[in-house]
Amino acid sequence: MANVNNRTKGILCILLSALCFSGMSSFINLSGDVPVVQKVFFRNLVALFIATATLLKYKESFKPHKGCFKYHLIRSSVGLLGVFGNFYATTQMASTADAAILNKMSPFFTLIFSAIFLKEKVKPRQAAAIAVAFVGAMFVIKPTMANVEIIPSLCGFAGGMAAGAAYTCVRHMGNMGENGRVTVFYFSLFSCVVTAPYLIFNFHPMTKMQWIYLLLVGVCAAGGQFAITAAYTFAPSREISIYDYSNVIFTAISGYFFLGGQVPDLWSFVGYFIICAMAVWMFIYNNREHRRKTVK
Repeated sequence: MANVNNRTKGILCILLSALCFSGMSSFINLSGDVPVVQKVFFRNLVALFIATATLLKYKESFKPHKGCFKYHLIRSSVGLLGVFGNFYATTQMASTADAAILNKMSPFFTLIFSAIFLKEKVKPRQAAAIAVAFVGAMFVIKPTMANVEIIPSLCGFAGGMAAGAAYTCVRHMGNMGENGRVTVFYFSLFSCVVTAPYLIFNFHPMTKMQWIYLLLVGVCAAGGQFAITAAYTFAPSREISIYDYSNVIFTAISGYFFLGGQVPDLWSFVGYFIICAMAVWMFIYNNREHRRKTVK
């Protein structure tokens, strides 16, 4: 990788992250009838071990950056809600790709929360893209009483919203100088502490394969987290963020081949197209704005 420029490294890392998270979705389903809380615990337990080992290896402090502790609590709380929403949607919806695209609403929510809490300006064209993306989400959710998946769909949508709030906190802490590995550590620790009591009193016995699948959920989640963190150290979001939507493609492919031939319906495909089109449009717009400011 020595002769590869940083932008290419960033793209490769974000594609690896998308592949890891699609693997996580598949293993969540393959683990079967294990309660969602138990799945979430194992997802974060592996990440906690890896984050701890990484901080120890590089002899970095576990202490949060000055002023960041309260934001770690907020990020961890809303982030955990986001994981619950995503996991519930992934296990209950007929198509894991539907759950994945609803989770990919998070960048649009990040724009909204950044405008509200960080006072970052949202331009009219960005606001229009957000509104159209919400319309695309409605094609996936299909908000009618006839839709038997309405509750999982709304949970997936809420999970994307919570993830957007979490990323806003991560962005703010990054601006304050917080170490990304410390952020992963505290989120994983918080999630394990919150979900552990459920396992103590309501542990669901698992088969050997279910143990393996849940450990793989954790490995994939940790790999995805660290890969996406690395991606944004190599290149700014405006240059590589669009490649994160490859997760939906990877998830749809794995759903078809490994989860009983899953195929999203026509309305979902319409929603995918609208959301991805808005993401591409935002990607192009942000890069044009950056070039315009650079020229000035």
